[in-house]
Order: sequence, then structure tokens, then C-alpha cells
Amino acid sequence: MTQSIDSLFWQLLKSAFVLYLLIIGAVYFFQRKLQYFPNPHPVSLPQEQKFRGLKNITLVTKDKVIVFGWYWPGSIPVTIVFFHGNAGHRGHRLNWIQRFHEYGYGIFILDYRGYGGSKGTPTENGLYQDSQTALNWLKSHTDHPLVYLGESLGSSVAVEMATRTPPKAIIIQSGFPSAVEVAREHYPFLPVSLLMKDTYLTQHKISGVTCPILCIHGGLDTVVPVELGRSLYDSAPEPKQWLLIPKAKHNDVIQVGADTYFKSVGMFLERFVLKGADQCND
Repeated sequence: MTQSIDSLFWQLLKSAFVLYLLIIGAVYFFQRKLQYFPNPHPVSLPQEQKFRGLKNITLVTKDKVIVFGWYWPGSIPVTIVFFHGNAGHRGHRLNWIQRFHEYGYGIFILDYRGYGGSKGTPTENGLYQDSQTALNWLKSHTDHPLVYLGESLGSSVAVEMATRTPPKAIIIQSGFPSAVEVAREHYPFLPVSLLMKDTYLTQHKISGVTCPILCIHGGLDTVVPVELGRSLYDSAPEPKQWLLIPKAKHNDVIQVGADTYFKSVGMFLERFVLKGADQCND
């Protein structure tokens, strides 16, 4: 009887181990489906009068991928370059960029490969190529100072771009030290550090950022817990500022922060971009 129980135990253990390996294999081969959630549908240019001046931009990357974006010149000599998060497309950020444009800022927002009608499929290196192409285009079409605004996954793209093509300032919204750290939060039973192809090692790169940094995070964020955002902030060089929106989650920072959000960003940009100050306090 004891031998039968032992045999059953080892058989169950063996089956569980095989199942675990199958799960690991599936996660490895389909990991980008778990990491990127693009809406691939083309985005139409809004026709309402309030969006007058918003322009479609078509770019071709170094590896011959066609990507699309919007450019919206503003009355203030500053252009905010939006690097959006891992889901949706630029159309889902329309109200967000409209609000910044109402304050007078110029806007550029890119849809990475696979997003918003852009060709190809998203990868870490691909997103960097797309973003560098956008910055090259901007450098040849405006002499206004550039400010990078990275949302979630886009914050990692913004930091990478800041080490290559330094902006006047960078805003990191819902950022994280690395994609591995985020994956550990959601898949603690998997050896994610061994599996991940697109790791976005932002914490290792942020020391190379030479411009003022504003980090914004929702206090109730369960996608990227605030502790991860704070860890990235703590690794960032001065000058830097931290803005916590206590009641915000991951996707409602702008809505919950409302006027406080835009006023804080505006003060940051006024101080470090429009006035060129060189120090800030936490």
C-alpha cells in the first residue's frame, strides 16, 4: 500500500513538473503576446475644429518599417514627444495630447511598429528604431526644445532615447526599473529573468540621463506597483522631482490627477525648460 502511495506521489510530481515545463515553454514562445497589446488598426486624423493643425506623419525606419504618428505644432517653443504604453494606439491618447496642446505645447506622438496602422510587430529593439526615426524627423523639422514623455512601457523607450538623443527634460509616467521586475510581480512562479527577450533595463540606463527628470506614479497602481516606480526614481540622477497621484491606478493617472497633474507638469517644464533652471528638490 505504501509503495502504491509513493508511486502515485512521484507520478503526480513528475506530471506537475512536465506541466510546469510546458507552461514555461509556452510563455517563452508567446511572451511578446503577453507583453505587447497593440491595436493595429489605422488611426484617422480627427476632423473637429479643435484639432486643427494636427498632422499625419509617415516615417520609414532604418530597417524599412513604415510607422505613423501625429505632429501638432504649438504656440510655446517646446515640443513634447509622447512615447505611449504597451496597449492601444495614439488615438487613445487624443484627449491627453489635446490638453497639453491647449496649454500651448507642440506635440509629437508616434505609433510604434504594430500599433495604429504602423507596419511590423513590436520588439524592444524595434521600438527603439521607430523612436529614433521619429526624433531624427523632429530634429530636421523643428528647432524647438524637445521634452520626452514616456507612459509605462514608453517610459523605458523615453529613457533609452534620452541616452542617445538628450532632450531638455524627461517625464516618466508609471515607469519601472525593468520589464523583468514587472513580470516578477505578475508571474512570481516563473523564472522570468531567464525567459524574457525584451527586458527594458531602464534602471541601468537612467544614470546616463543628463536632463531634469519628473517621475509620476499612481498610488493604487497594480500593474506597475508604486514601489517599482519609486525604485526607478531613486536611481535617477539629479535634478529630479517625484509626483504621486495617491488615488490613481495605472491607466487613470491623468483623469484622477486632473488639474493637479497638468499644473505640476507645467511648473516642471516652466522651471527646467522655459526658464532653464538647473536644480530641483524632491
